[in-house]
Amino acid sequence: MRSREYGPDLTPPWKRQQPAPEVAAERDLVVEEAATGFCGAVVRCERTAEGFTVTLEDRFGKHRVFPLVPRGFLLEGRVVTLVRPTGPAAQRGPGRTASGSIAVPGARARVARESRIYVEGRHDAELVERVWGDDLRIEGVVVEYLEGVDDLPAIVAEFAPGPGRRLGVLVDHLLPGTKEHRIVGQVTGDHVLVVGHPYVDVWQAVKPAGLGFAAWPEVPRGEVWKEGVCRRLGWPVDTPAAWKRILASVDGWKDLEPELLGRVEELIDFVTQPGSA
Repeated sequence: MRSREYGPDLTPPWKRQQPAPEVAAERDLVVEEAATGFCGAVVRCERTAEGFTVTLEDRFGKHRVFPLVPRGFLLEGRVVTLVRPTGPAAQRGPGRTASGSIAVPGARARVARESRIYVEGRHDAELVERVWGDDLRIEGVVVEYLEGVDDLPAIVAEFAPGPGRRLGVLVDHLLPGTKEHRIVGQVTGDHVLVVGHPYVDVWQAVKPAGLGFAAWPEVPRGEVWKEGVCRRLGWPVDTPAAWKRILASVDGWKDLEPELLGRVEELIDFVTQPGSA
């Protein structure tokens, strides 16, 4: 028989866990994550494949990403439940875009130029959009992805670069002696600029500190790199979900390695030079 005093839950009322107060995870709010003791200021809240997360930054500049779970944080020593802010999103910085450029409030996107930037894959394109999207729309630059560079000579020939129609290409793992390096040598010219970063995949261009670890793991040759990374980090071997998690850790240019930042800026400058329609 059910107790009339306690109802379906037989726990005495004085022992039941009371719901924690909800607090909006506004930018710069300082909280402590209850399970790990990590203390930091809120940098951002985002939706990921695993649900909503909050990124905290400690006093040393280290970032950690945590799920927004009930009673998951301490605020001034009190247990609270962080929730997504309902008001306008906090600005990334005073008058700056995610790439660090001066923002132009209310600026309309420019009609797309004939010049283009090509990147290797969808992840590269999404990362470029996340950091440089505002700049690219103002400049009228479209970014497309190739799904690899094996057919780059044919793709460049089909694009038909020339005066007023420049092509910039970003290549992964562009090192002397690699297949990518040999292919690039066939297409570089006055109206084509191919640049690259040294990383096996663009994942490595995201600083690992924002994801809570010190360095990207080493994966032996012959093992699928992205799957090997997931295994060594203790993540499910689900590369789309892993990428969403990685991308969610990127708030702006400070979250990327200089080797990628410089190359993308170089391409944008190349395709927006005077005379590049």
